[in-house]
Formats: sequence, C-alpha cells, structure tokens
Amino acid sequence: MTKKKSHAAAGTPATTLLDREKVDYTLHPYTHDPAADSFGLEAAEALGVAPNRVFKTLLVATGEQGASALVVGIVPVDQSLDLKAIASALGIKKVEMADPVAAERRTGYVVGGISPLGQRQHSRTILDSSAMAHETIYVSGGHRGLDIELAPTDLQRLTDAQLAHIAHR
Repeated sequence: MTKKKSHAAAGTPATTLLDREKVDYTLHPYTHDPAADSFGLEAAEALGVAPNRVFKTLLVATGEQGASALVVGIVPVDQSLDLKAIASALGIKKVEMADPVAAERRTGYVVGGISPLGQRQHSRTILDSSAMAHETIYVSGGHRGLDIELAPTDLQRLTDAQLAHIAHR
C-alpha cells in the first residue's frame, strides 16, 4: 500500500497523524451525496468495497462526567453498534449514543465524517474484533467523501483501541 494524497484531503488531522507516524495508507476520495441515507454504506458502494471492510466511527455516552464520558466505537458499516456489548467491554452497565453536537465538539469532525484518527481529544476506543480478519480496512478520512485504507493493526495501535465484539446485524 502506498501513501496517496489528493488536494481535498491534504492536511486533515487523520492524514497528518498517519504521516507523522509513518503509517502506510491509501486515500480514497469519492463524491458524497448529501441525500445518502447511510454515510458508511454510501462509501462502500462508491468505492466498490465490501461493506464489512468499511468501518464507521460512533461515539457513545457512558453517563460519567469528564473526559471518560464519551467513548469511540468502530464497527462495520453494514452492522449496528451493540450498545450492551460496548457497555460490557467498558465494564459498565449502560451506554447510549452520544449527542451529535457533543461528538463533533469532542472529535473536531462533523457527523458523517468522524475519523477515529486525529481526533481533537483522545477518547477510549473499542474496535470491533472483526476488523482483524482483513488485511486492510477503510475508515473516514476526516470529512464526508474521503476514506482511508489502512491495516487494522495500525488503526488499533494509533487509537490505543481495545478489541471486542461490539457489532450486530
């Protein structure tokens, strides 16, 4: 895999992190349709990639106060985040989806373009263990219409992600 940049992607916090850490990745820009029902499934279709290789970044609220209140969950776009499973992985009883405004403020990205990489504030991260079945996976590059292909081991290392089965159909 080689590093490829496009003008539109230059300088996103995600690509800046990958460059700084000397991680191999490939950028995959595509034309985003604002009317798309699912940003992740749109990306998979536009890029011609199996949906189980394209991962979405979601934030959940733990109900705690402070920095630990929001947690990142990364799951395939053709599945849903299992709230009970991620709560269990965190060792707590319950989580709920984070408020989109809080997610944007925490990450520095807009909903539909939240990358797990280069977020404004580091958050505890849980990566669905299915990612490890693939040589490479796709995640948001930091805005709608841009995905990054990289090894799941690099994603896990850079986000300090815990692996757990947190997705369901």
